[in-house]
Amino acid sequence: MYIHVNGKNIEITDAIKAYVKDKLGKVTNHYDQITGMDVILSVIKNPAATGKHVAEVSCKTNTGVIRCEESAESMYESIDLLADKLDRQVKKFKNKALYSDKTSIRNSELAEEIEEEVVES
Repeated sequence: MYIHVNGKNIEITDAIKAYVKDKLGKVTNHYDQITGMDVILSVIKNPAATGKHVAEVSCKTNTGVIRCEESAESMYESIDLLADKLDRQVKKFKNKALYSDKTSIRNSELAEEIEEEVVES
C-alpha cells in the first residue's frame, strides 16, 4: 500500500509526512483491501477564512474509493480529524462489503415472489 502526500500553499516537511503516514497507516488494520491513499494538505491564505488548514484523502480500495476532507486551525489537528473520519468510513465501507454478498430476508422474499410468478406463467 502506498501513501502519497502532496501540498498546496504549504511545504511538506518530513515530520508532517511521517505524521500522516503514521496516523493514516493505522486504517489498514481495519480493512486489508486498501491499495493506496492520496493525501492533499493545503493552507487557505485568506485572512477571513476559518479552518485554514485543510487535509483531504482519497483512499483507493479494490472495489471503490473512499474520500474524506477535514479542516482545522492547525495542520496536525486537521490530520487527526481526518484520520478519525477515515477510520469510521472504512469500517462502514467494510461492513457494507461484507453484508452485501449475503442474501438478506428482504432479498430472499423478493426472490421467492419472482420465482412464484415465473412458475405461474
